[in-house]
Amino acid sequence: MLNNIYPLDSKSIHKLSSKGLSLKTLKDQINDELDFTLELWRSQGLNIVKHQGNFYFATKFISIQEAEFCIVDIETNGSKIDKHQIIEIAAVKIKNNKILGTYESLVHCKNINKHISDITGITTKDTKNAPSLKQVMYEFKHFIGDTIFVAHDVKFDYNFISQSLQKVSLEPLLNRSLCSLFLAERTIESYRYALSYLNKLLNLYPNAIHHRAMSDVMTTYELFKLSLNNLDDSYHFVEDIIKFSKEAKRLKRPKFDPFLKNQDEEKVLL
Repeated sequence: MLNNIYPLDSKSIHKLSSKGLSLKTLKDQINDELDFTLELWRSQGLNIVKHQGNFYFATKFISIQEAEFCIVDIETNGSKIDKHQIIEIAAVKIKNNKILGTYESLVHCKNINKHISDITGITTKDTKNAPSLKQVMYEFKHFIGDTIFVAHDVKFDYNFISQSLQKVSLEPLLNRSLCSLFLAERTIESYRYALSYLNKLLNLYPNAIHHRAMSDVMTTYELFKLSLNNLDDSYHFVEDIIKFSKEAKRLKRPKFDPFLKNQDEEKVLL
């Protein structure tokens, strides 16, 4: 997802999150006026700031407590963006673990097959009077602003939404992103890290309806709060936890599934 910051190369993008990128390097890679490009990126959810002569992601200097995170989940009628579309989206914007606002919508869709309906409970009839993808993407873009995009297995949701924005003639997302699954793997000991499994293990959101967007968002919200609470005091800024979620050592998983303990003991006896 970082490579979406056109036209910067991967090395320059990494410097924006670490030791900073020089003005010369930035200008050498940008084919337009610097101020125009920075403003364009800002409209796509990415703020770049100048600090002591170099340029950085603004999230390098935003504390975890002061940052606004947007927890997002989508349901789709398939996994291929060229053939399929979003049928439901939900998002919760939070700051210092408190909810600032919510967004939720079904999306008009003419073709939802039975397999998808069986998983999500959403049928073509349910979306008949729902707003168009274009309207929903415009509303979501306004809602998320420049917050940090959080999702469970974030790559799918982020890329699908970003490409959906392009489908309706909007610019792709450039918001900084954070994967709650990766973060959980490093802060919570579990046999598995699927959202439904973690919800069962930790009783995160007791009334959860798996594969419904707002329910999964609220479950992820509870998981995200728990993960942040389990971090030690050395992580102060947003870029610290983004790096931690990608590079820190994963916790060792238990050898046995606690929900299958009796069955495993029986297998050993046999």
